[in-house]
Amino acid sequence: MNRKLKWFGAALMVTCMALVTGCGDADKKASGGEDESVAVVLKTLSSPYWKYVEAGAKAAGKDLGVTVTVVGPSAESEVIQQVNMLEDQINQLPGAIVVAPSQPETVVPVLETAAQNVPVLLIDSDADFEGKTTFIGTENRTAGLEGGKLLASMLQKGDKVVLISGALGNPATDARIKGAKEALEEAGLEVVAEQPGDSDKTKAMSVMENILQKNGDVKGVFAANDDMALGVLRAVEAKALDIKVIGTDGTEEAVESILEGKLAGTIAQSPYNMGYQGVENALKAINGDKIDERLDSGIDIITVKNAEEKLEFLKSISK
Repeated sequence: MNRKLKWFGAALMVTCMALVTGCGDADKKASGGEDESVAVVLKTLSSPYWKYVEAGAKAAGKDLGVTVTVVGPSAESEVIQQVNMLEDQINQLPGAIVVAPSQPETVVPVLETAAQNVPVLLIDSDADFEGKTTFIGTENRTAGLEGGKLLASMLQKGDKVVLISGALGNPATDARIKGAKEALEEAGLEVVAEQPGDSDKTKAMSVMENILQKNGDVKGVFAANDDMALGVLRAVEAKALDIKVIGTDGTEEAVESILEGKLAGTIAQSPYNMGYQGVENALKAINGDKIDERLDSGIDIITVKNAEEKLEFLKSISK
């Protein structure tokens, strides 16, 4: 009898301890993100744009008490590497996953599987799949439209222009080019070349050099990201030509170039906000809060008029 009583008492004590621990965990979740984890898988970590996204995600983690892990392949073109990284993060069992898919059609099967167990949020580039929590960003076509309009405002009807896209099949840069082309042609400008620069500065420079050999009278260029815009600028400066170059992303190097009177402008899709809102809404999803299907992270048109203010902000978040 005494043995039974001792066994019952020990069991009761273990049960009480488990209940107390469970209540403590519930209190932690109710009060914030302590002990929660969010995996953020980006297209790459090798460019300034994605570094700003990373900075925003980590700032949100710090503010909200969430453990944030940010990973990305060596280049945006490394699609399979991104898929492998995503699978690895899923195996770590995070509370939620935030993803910027390089090629949605390639990564969707993995996302669908993950969404059965954890909230999956997309940033920068959208994709359709069962179970998606939300998309955070701006329409890439809209960014391209604004870039095309900005470039057209600096040129004359009938002027020749060039479009420099990202890696073939990259939906984000493809959409930007589509929007820019629409705006430029609507303004009466002639698109004489459209070539991929693979989101790489050196590649874009080489592509632009080849284009200028056949089209020396080009007056403007829209590039689907700032690295490519800066590469194009090198080719233009080497020939001492007066060509207006517009980029996309609003990176620190691009904004400095604008202030130096070199790059004509850039369209920023608020990458810092995108990263911050990604983690912020991931925590809301973990806690069961309702989230809108689409969230706009904002857009900025940067020219010499507001470049100094933008540069101050970029320097503050890159410290």
